[in-house]
Amino acid sequence: MPALGPSWLDPQQLLETFGPWALWGTLLVVFIECGLFFFLLPGDSLLFTVGLFVAEGAIDHPLWLVCLLLTVAAFGGNVAGYEIGRAAGPRIIRPDSRLVKAKHIEQTHAFFDRYGARALVLGRFVPIVRTFITLVAGVGRMQRRHFYVWSALGAVLWAVGVTLLGYFLGSIPVIRRNIELMLIAIVLVSVVPMVVEVRRARRKQRSTTARA
Repeated sequence: MPALGPSWLDPQQLLETFGPWALWGTLLVVFIECGLFFFLLPGDSLLFTVGLFVAEGAIDHPLWLVCLLLTVAAFGGNVAGYEIGRAAGPRIIRPDSRLVKAKHIEQTHAFFDRYGARALVLGRFVPIVRTFITLVAGVGRMQRRHFYVWSALGAVLWAVGVTLLGYFLGSIPVIRRNIELMLIAIVLVSVVPMVVEVRRARRKQRSTTARA
């Protein structure tokens, strides 16, 4: 399959590089993307490809175990990001920070303000927001129990849902022959919530300005 960007952004090539450690490498990638503020990772497309590899036998682990471990990795990453934000958020979020860009935090704040606790579920399916939503929750000192419940729900829906899509849809010949297009589609669909939110915010701002 032709690469969609750098080799470490191509999920199939990444899994092939991991070799017999493909599942464990995927767990590490998911944990990092969900909790350590490195958003340039193929989260959605990687899960889809993992499901495809399980269906083909390239990953020799039962589907239920793969889904369980991916959910744990996603939730574990969220917990790590939340606790880092709760303990050191103000020192991480600075205008001159090289680790966390201010614009990414602003986008995530807007998403959180719009959806509240539901953002922990919806944000799972939005690149960049998925990476920083837990940091924002930690900095805002969202109640731990509340955060854990919503974050766990989001982890299950995202990790299990996208992996199952790859497992069942990846075996369809037309999709299997055009897997690179399917991965592009997943990325595009993932950003739809953010695009919709931006358009709504702009319409609301224009309406407020017009009334004023």
